[in-house]
Amino acid sequence: MLTREQVQKVLEEQIAPRLAMDGGAIELVDVAADGMVKVRLKGACSGCPGARMTLQMGVERILKQALPEVKGVIPA
Repeated sequence: MLTREQVQKVLEEQIAPRLAMDGGAIELVDVAADGMVKVRLKGACSGCPGARMTLQMGVERILKQALPEVKGVIPA
C-alpha cells in the first residue's frame, strides 16, 4: 500500500531539488487510497505556464518510476 511517507521521501530527494533549481517548490497535499497523489506547486512554479507539463512529465513520471503504486498526480 502506498504511504504518504514513501511519496514524501521521493518528493524531497528526487523532485524538490530539481524544482528548487528554477526557484520552485512542491508540497504534498494528499495520497489517496486509489494511488492518486495531490500536490501543490509553490514559488516560481505556482504561476508558471509550464506547471501542468512539470506535473505530468516531471513529477508524475518520477513518482511512478520510484513507486509503481502511484496512478497519477493532480494539482491541489
